[in-house]
Amino acid sequence: MPEPAGSGTAPGDEEITFRTRKWVRPEDLNANGTLFGGSLLRWIDEEATIYAILQLGNHQVVTKYMSEIEFVASARQGDIIEMGLRATAFGRTSLTMRAEVRNMITRCSILTVDRIVFVGLGADGRPTPHGYTTITFDRDRIPAGAAQPD
Repeated sequence: MPEPAGSGTAPGDEEITFRTRKWVRPEDLNANGTLFGGSLLRWIDEEATIYAILQLGNHQVVTKYMSEIEFVASARQGDIIEMGLRATAFGRTSLTMRAEVRNMITRCSILTVDRIVFVGLGADGRPTPHGYTTITFDRDRIPAGAAQPD
């Protein structure tokens, strides 16, 4: 059942498995005083990379593909945007995810990216099988050699 308006839950939120927020600052604006698309795409790629690292248990991941992107709204200085990611498929060496971005101040959707594909690489720089088929919500896939607290 959909959440009532103003509840803080947007349609489809139950599908989002990784979420982060960014504050729109002056250096993120274009000449029109709205969020520069390049900044937003950089943030999406960075957050998707972190999500891929955690899901594949591999520090060596690369963006292979991003589907069509259509900006439907924007954000202004001081707005807070929320980016949500959801794994949609595991390939032998890849992870496919969907991204949704919304403006938390206006409650408007900014964009959706239906497919972002990441590939895990081996030490030789070539695609390497990861062996996963499901999403993890634990931190057990943090790549080996990552700093551990004492």
